[in-house]
Amino acid sequence: MLQGRHVNEPGDLSVTEIDEICSLAEQIIVDPVSFQDVCRGKILATLFFEPSTRTRLSFEAAMLHLGGAVEGFADASYTSSTKGETLADTIRVVSSYVDVIAMRSPKEGSALLASRYSDCPIINAGDGGHYHPTQTLTDLLTIRALRGGFENHTIGFCGDLKFGRTVHSLAKAMSRYPNNRFVFISPQELAVPEYITKNILDPLGVSYTSAERLESVIGDLDILYMTRVQKERFFNEQDYIRLKDSYILDKEKMRFAKNDMIVLHPLPRVNEIAPEVDDDPRAAYFKQVKYGMYARMALISKLTGVL
Repeated sequence: MLQGRHVNEPGDLSVTEIDEICSLAEQIIVDPVSFQDVCRGKILATLFFEPSTRTRLSFEAAMLHLGGAVEGFADASYTSSTKGETLADTIRVVSSYVDVIAMRSPKEGSALLASRYSDCPIINAGDGGHYHPTQTLTDLLTIRALRGGFENHTIGFCGDLKFGRTVHSLAKAMSRYPNNRFVFISPQELAVPEYITKNILDPLGVSYTSAERLESVIGDLDILYMTRVQKERFFNEQDYIRLKDSYILDKEKMRFAKNDMIVLHPLPRVNEIAPEVDDDPRAAYFKQVKYGMYARMALISKLTGVL
């Protein structure tokens, strides 16, 4: 039963609950008209203390397609936090008005903190370099739709694996399914953190390897998850400039990939995927965007108890 629950990280959802959310999303995809009024009278608050395009609009579109309403902000400068109001007080106030809150913040742990003061479900829409569970649901729904399930995949994560919260979330989620193997492709400066490998993958016996060249491993992959090198996560701009073009997927590299491999990306991209790849049938990142709206529609429906 998901009604009234907070979703801070992928581990807050069991494998069974993830399957239920994906199944509901697939029903919505097939027959959206049947779901267009299920959230009538419900209100979603989008509290975005950090800039976002896809995630915020996807949440808002999801609620509107369900017949509900939306309120909130896309810029913290327009909130009382600029006057010194604490996050706890903001959440106490907003949760008294609405039925569910989607919140993004640059500060790790902010969604967990918010959940302790909220009278309604909090959905973590990204907290710094930690977790982004609805992006993970998006990724999982896309994988299920295009690859047939969550098991027996070789998944390559490429780019910024140190600060990439989407990478951390998806690796944690996919490690719960049998016979998945991970390939971490990055410069050493942006390698996946040990808390992912040592605390999550090793105890579960998940197989993983590391590589510094994408072209050396792309032929082994069923799924390639590209990420951008995030300037906002660097303290030193020179490090960002030196590393930002380290890994660029282009048509030449795609020649070495399997015919049924899919390319995912949480977006936005900068130049880590060349535009020439967009026309390749294996490029699934724009399909992924739409699956994200359906995944959020299913999650909102479950948390508000309407389905």
